[in-house]
Amino acid sequence: MKTRLAFALAAALPFALPAQLAAPLALEDCLKLAASGHPALAAAQAGVSAATESVGEAQAPYYPSLDLNASYHRWQRRAFLPSGLTIPGRTIPDLIGPLHDWNGGVASRITLFDAGERRAGLDAARARRAAAEAETATTQAEVRFAVQSAFYTLAAAHELNAVAEKNLARTEAHQRLAVARREAGAVPQADVLRLDAEVASARLQLINAGSRVRIATGRLNTAMGRGADTPLAIAPAASAPPPPPARAELDAAVTRALAQRPEIASGEKRTEAARAAVSAAQAARAPKVRADAMFGWRDTTWLPDTREWQAGLSVDFPIFDGRSRTRRLARTKAELTREQAAFDHRRLQIRDEVWSTASELERAWSAIAANETSVRASEESLRVVRERYQSGAALITDLLDTQTALARAESSLAEARWSYLAARAAFDRARGA
Repeated sequence: MKTRLAFALAAALPFALPAQLAAPLALEDCLKLAASGHPALAAAQAGVSAATESVGEAQAPYYPSLDLNASYHRWQRRAFLPSGLTIPGRTIPDLIGPLHDWNGGVASRITLFDAGERRAGLDAARARRAAAEAETATTQAEVRFAVQSAFYTLAAAHELNAVAEKNLARTEAHQRLAVARREAGAVPQADVLRLDAEVASARLQLINAGSRVRIATGRLNTAMGRGADTPLAIAPAASAPPPPPARAELDAAVTRALAQRPEIASGEKRTEAARAAVSAAQAARAPKVRADAMFGWRDTTWLPDTREWQAGLSVDFPIFDGRSRTRRLARTKAELTREQAAFDHRRLQIRDEVWSTASELERAWSAIAANETSVRASEESLRVVRERYQSGAALITDLLDTQTALARAESSLAEARWSYLAARAAFDRARGA
């Protein structure tokens, strides 16, 4: 209950930049901005479009090709005739031409049989399209997780900045106390000088905290696909996070991750595409049967009227190609082995991600409770030591040591709260939620 209350109190105040900025953004607002304009998502969608066009390209060989052609040439050639050939009363010319050659027509060709090469190519293209779609889902999950992590980092930076401000105010109050006691003759000037140094150190810590806020703001903007210098204010939600999963939930998370992570679907489709590429390489070594036809006109005058046509079948059987097809088959088999190994490796990585993020989630949850206890104890200790210092029963070093311990505990608690939420996002990402 105390942990949930601490989260609610920490998130109640929006972390904002100057008042002239737009309204603070909640986490869901940041996720929507990233989903609408992140360049990584646009690139992934373009990859899907390219893969879709590749499918259409692989379907094209199933249709006949149809070409329209037209040409004009003027030519002259030497006539090589048998020696002794004569025509009574005429001189046989040595040259033919010059002549005009006008022709035009249409030609068509279609493959009738290719041992399954077209089918394998189409299967590979479809598998690559499915892999591209799965990779788009992977990119979406990565962008979402990057935004969540950056959002929680910025929220933690704001809270650490608030802790630094609080610590500076506390140190200045102690400085005033030391000055008052020195003027009363109760403590030496050394106490005042020591507090002066502590105030300067607290101000430096506040400067560093402000710098972390600016850096975290730029990183969140970048994670959303915007310029790092874009003005931004955030408003973290006040709802308490759920506790870490139990052991049974962890086993179910591994099963779910292996079933739903888009990387698994992408790996499966890439392996399927590689297997189809092997089939296409094997089919390329088989003979191909094609039908072709041509019809047109040809003559020595413009608008020729002499008809020409042709129709028939052809068989292409590869005999020697410098081992090109053999090497292509060996290459595709090696690529298939690589994709299968990469797929198995990715499954192992996903199992490790689920396990490690769940462990980090448990650690972060325990750290919150431990730091809350530390803060309460440090606050009470500082109250007691302050009273003792006012009454002259404690030294300045006792006061400063307890104050430093409280500031450290408050900073650690702020980090633990948002680290838990970041760990929760990482666990959800790992299990495919």
